[in-house]
Amino acid sequence: MSSTSDHSTFKHSIEESTKVSKIQICGEGGEYVIIGNNKYYRHELMSLFSDVSQSASTTGRYPTRKITPAPIGLCGIGMTAFTSGIYTSQAMGIQIPNGVIGLACFFGGMTQFLSGFFEFFTGDTFGFTALSSYGAFWMSYGAIFVEGFGISKAYQDPEEFNNAMGIMLVAWAMFTFMMIFPTLKSTVPGFLLFFFLFLTYAFLGAGALSGKVGVTRAGGVIAMITAITAWYNAYEAVANRSTSYFVPPSLPMPKFTKGD
Repeated sequence: MSSTSDHSTFKHSIEESTKVSKIQICGEGGEYVIIGNNKYYRHELMSLFSDVSQSASTTGRYPTRKITPAPIGLCGIGMTAFTSGIYTSQAMGIQIPNGVIGLACFFGGMTQFLSGFFEFFTGDTFGFTALSSYGAFWMSYGAIFVEGFGISKAYQDPEEFNNAMGIMLVAWAMFTFMMIFPTLKSTVPGFLLFFFLFLTYAFLGAGALSGKVGVTRAGGVIAMITAITAWYNAYEAVANRSTSYFVPPSLPMPKFTKGD
């Protein structure tokens, strides 16, 4: 059936045979399909169903969903960084960081790690790398203060423990410094997030290695600034004209290429 009229007749005969009780395949090579009282070539049926599938995909019959998991991960960064920043800066006399362990393990840790994992399926390599890495950091940081892991108890000398923490934080500062460069072509809030995050790790690491409380407290203050930038990036990703009366402006980074 190569003509348009024959093809229309073929489609009509298929529609007339929708209510059938049995479908049979026959022929030496199984090239025929019997539906009800009608007999068709298998390749003709394949062609018809291919047309239907293509029509559905082009007309939008099948619903499509577009969602980004990054905002929930950014909220995890913001909530945990803000809370730990308050404790680290010793606001209101709080010096024991155990109150932030729940957030570090579950919101800043597990939830952020999962958001990075789902970024893999969106094809966002940077989001996958960053969110998964920092989610793993917060889980590992929380584990240090969980007695069951015995990490902090393994250090008998407090100075040795501080040096170990300082080395870990400096290593994360180096990693974050590397992650700043992919943000140079993104947005100003995105760049500021990783810039302040780098400063947070740098000051906290320097404070732990030097033993100077003032440096550590400065790292806590910067951590709270980092949290605000993380929340701004999260809000920018979820707010639009259909959901919010206030939509933050898009602030792309300036270009520094020749000819601009």
